[in-house]
Formats: sequence, C-alpha cells, structure tokens
Amino acid sequence: MNEQQKTEVEAAVYRRLVQHLREHPEAQNIDLMILADFCRNCLSKWYMAAAAERGVEIDYDAAREVVYGMPYSEWKENHQPEATAEQLAAYEARQAAKRESGAP
Repeated sequence: MNEQQKTEVEAAVYRRLVQHLREHPEAQNIDLMILADFCRNCLSKWYMAAAAERGVEIDYDAAREVVYGMPYSEWKENHQPEATAEQLAAYEARQAAKRESGAP
C-alpha cells in the first residue's frame, strides 16, 4: 500500500467510525469515555487539531458539527440524557486510575 492509498483508507475508516457513532446515539459520550477514553468530542478536537496542522482553521463548534452531523446543542437535546451518578463515579474512577498510572 502506498502513502496515498494509506491516507485514503484511513480517511474511509474515520468516515465509517463517525457514521457508526451517528447511527448509535445510545452509545453515550460518558460511556465511551469510561470504556475507551475517547468520545465524539475528542474526535471533534482531533479533527480541529488535524485541520490546524494543515493550516486550515475550523472552530470547535464546526468540528463538532462534522462529527455529530448536526449542531452539538441539537444532538445533546435529542440524544444525551444527564449522566447518572453511576456513570459519573465510573468516569471519575477511570480518570483517577489514569492519574495514578501516569497515563496521558
């Protein structure tokens, strides 16, 4: 696989991941953070950073719209319930474990 093909495959995988997350709004961001240490907002930040590395400016709201497929406020209203006490506790435990291990 040459570099152009590799870039095209990686881009296709990213688009499929975003499509999959859009098709599964029941996979809540907090659950993704607990299990995988990333969420849709992380993808949005990575998108924004990758654009900046290439000299392209995109603000966070626009990057989130790319990932969510709609304005974040609309997605949040339609798909994101308040985090439960259990979710918040699990998230905090995950973050504490990361701090203790020195992981980024």
